[in-house]
Amino acid sequence: MPKAFRRVVTGHNAQGRAVFISDGPAPAVYDRGPGATAVTELWETGATPASNAGHDDPTVGRPQRLPPPKNGSKFRVVEYPPDSKRVAAIHASSSAQDANAKSEGYVRDVANKRHPGFHKTDTIDYAIVLSGEIYALMDEGEVLLKAGDVLVQRGTNHAWSNRTDAPAYLAFVLIDATPL
Repeated sequence: MPKAFRRVVTGHNAQGRAVFISDGPAPAVYDRGPGATAVTELWETGATPASNAGHDDPTVGRPQRLPPPKNGSKFRVVEYPPDSKRVAAIHASSSAQDANAKSEGYVRDVANKRHPGFHKTDTIDYAIVLSGEIYALMDEGEVLLKAGDVLVQRGTNHAWSNRTDAPAYLAFVLIDATPL
């Protein structure tokens, strides 16, 4: 079962005063099963500039997809299990995920010999390691990231490799970007 993340959301009341509109576990959690990544969607915007009107939760009642909407953004936490479990899960689900990837607007590279988790999106991503450690892999090179480290991902082909025995938790902000 994925780790629960508390999400506190602010807004405005009818008088225009700042208020808390929700406080509790993030409701949109996608557990893909044993060995697979778990994704907790924290917030999403559908345009830039974003609208702060209303109280509707943009993470509820929508199918989960990797990239944000066109001109939008996503804020999420991803739990990366150890590669000793995850790599097998990626291979087991790769045909279904490849079909979903194309329809969602990103490209998977499961056949990549370095790691089957390689993929590319038309986004700029800000990744923050919350706990654990993980390798960020590029077509050429890799770097070990530990808790507190930040990576700015600029629409490049990449993968995440957790070579430990414990999960790694990363927070991501994904913003729609012009493809290269």
